[in-house]
Order: sequence, then structure tokens, then C-alpha cells
Amino acid sequence: MISASDLTAEQIETIKSWVSEGDQMSDVQRRLKDDLGLKVTYMDTRFLALDLELDFKSDDDEVEEEPEINSEPEAPAEVPAEGGADVPAESVAADEVEFTPGLKPVSVTVDSVARPNAMVSGAVTFSDGERGSWMIDQMGQPSVDPDTPGYRPTEADLVEFQMQLRDALQGHM
Repeated sequence: MISASDLTAEQIETIKSWVSEGDQMSDVQRRLKDDLGLKVTYMDTRFLALDLELDFKSDDDEVEEEPEINSEPEAPAEVPAEGGADVPAESVAADEVEFTPGLKPVSVTVDSVARPNAMVSGAVTFSDGERGSWMIDQMGQPSVDPDTPGYRPTEADLVEFQMQLRDALQGHM
């Protein structure tokens, strides 16, 4: 696993310039290998992007969003938690979920025995209450399998998941 502390200041600036030129995560991963000779997984690249606080541009960044009219927050819904207790969850659309700094609405657990074909595996509960299982295979490739077919977590949830996963795996790898 690679981290920002493994890179020189010149390499960090090079990576930041790639992102400012419009490179996306997969482009950075490819260029780390081709240009800098660093073989990294996609997950390593995601963690590195978090460490370096890279701000990837998307096509949506160029389109100015119109403010919503008459958008009042809905009352919180009750979502069953793992222990059987009910916890409040926001009933706004998944795209509108915003995190308060310091809160960890995404929870990650690590299995005591990894699933077949996995180096490490576990479960995740996203901020909207959706659950799924995750694993990192023998090649270091991560995957998330949501319990609800077709479910796609928000980008904010994926970033939070990655940070939670990194913290959970500190002693496992």
C-alpha cells in the first residue's frame, strides 16, 4: 500500500498537476504506473487521493446547479440498526446527503474470517441505511456488493467508506 509519505514533493506536485489538467482516478492510477513506475491498485489510488486531498473535476462541475424551490427537510425515518435498535436516518434523496464534520454515518466491520477468495472482508452500512458486504481479493482489488440489487452509494458515502475501511484495516494488513 502506498501513501503520500512514500512520495517525493516533486511526485506529489506531478500528481496534483495531472488532476488539475482533468485526469480522473483511473488516469492517475495508470500514470502512477507508466510515468512514475509505481504499481498501485485502484483502492491505493483512492487512498492516495484522500491523503493528497485531490479535487477531481467532473463534467457536472462545469454545469451550475439551480437552487431548489420550496425544499423543506422531511422528518427523519426510523431505520433498524444492526443491534435491532432503531436509529434516525435522513429521508432526503441519497444525492443530497451531506456529512457534518466529525460524524461517521457510514459504518464498516471486518469479518474475523475472510470470505473465500478474499484477503479481508466485512460489512458496510451506508448513511441512508443501505447495507452490503465488501471484500479485497487476493489481487488487492476492492469490491462492494450491496444487499439491494442496483443500489449505488453516493460519492460522499464512498469516500467515507474508504476512510472507515482504512481505519478498520490498520491492524489487519
